[in-house]
Amino acid sequence: MLSRTAGNLYWVGRYIERADFLSRLIEATLRLASLPSSYGGMTNAWESALEAAWMTQAHAERGLPADEFGVSEFLTVDPTNASSIRRCLECARANARAVRTALTLEAWEAINGAWLDVQRSGTRLEAREDLVRLLDTVKASMLAFDGAAHRTMLRGDAYWFIMLGSAVERADNTARLLDVKYHLLLPRGEKVGGSLDYFQWTTILRTVSALTAYRWVYRDSVKPWLIADLLILNRQIPRSLASCYEEILRRLDQLSHASARRGPAHRLAAAGYGRLESGNIDRIYSSGLHEFLRDFIADNNRLGAAIAEQYLF
Repeated sequence: MLSRTAGNLYWVGRYIERADFLSRLIEATLRLASLPSSYGGMTNAWESALEAAWMTQAHAERGLPADEFGVSEFLTVDPTNASSIRRCLECARANARAVRTALTLEAWEAINGAWLDVQRSGTRLEAREDLVRLLDTVKASMLAFDGAAHRTMLRGDAYWFIMLGSAVERADNTARLLDVKYHLLLPRGEKVGGSLDYFQWTTILRTVSALTAYRWVYRDSVKPWLIADLLILNRQIPRSLASCYEEILRRLDQLSHASARRGPAHRLAAAGYGRLESGNIDRIYSSGLHEFLRDFIADNNRLGAAIAEQYLF
């Protein structure tokens, strides 16, 4: 496969995953921002959404308010924000169109339909109902693409590169979300384990569709260290860091087997997966969860760069 084709497919996976994450993040932030004052009220929910999306500086440069309207519109339909949902789907569609013959009709129609739906929404949100409708449409479209790719694409280079990009992006998103909750989200002076803390952690689980999974696995009340264990080390949950790196390593194994060669990307992925596989949540907490997640995000960025150098250039 040509490196240009591989790059297009890899970024289809990353952009689709990013759009899905942003839609879930905004939905979760709406929940947090709507908590009644009797639970402490959320004064920094929208700032934390920008932090989790890594867009605080870009938002500040635009001079937009850090409230529901200013942040939600910036993250969803703003055409000047290179990482908004609108731009992510536009880029995913452009990349998919460049390699149209590598995709099945169903996979292409899912991407193209998602872009057309968002395009019809325009570049402004007039009311919260418009935002909720848009988020529901995006989530449904992303699930449609995942289903189409899983059910209709050949298990070959094209499918592997899409899944590889998706797993790299998903690992980054989960780590940033956890880090923001642990390091930034709880207001100063609020008790860890209090009612506000409980609702925040529950909403984080909803963001990654893991609330039911948490109850099945731990059969316990919501506790921060158990949530961290679920989203970092538990390979049963698709969005956990360990599950993402298991997926990354599997796709790189398949690609290296097909090309009969391995490279730096495979070694970095194997090392990262080894650290997660042998990890222990008590040790992670004792050494600092924020520091662990910060190092993980940096390592994941290095892995992304190694994949690009090895396969995409």
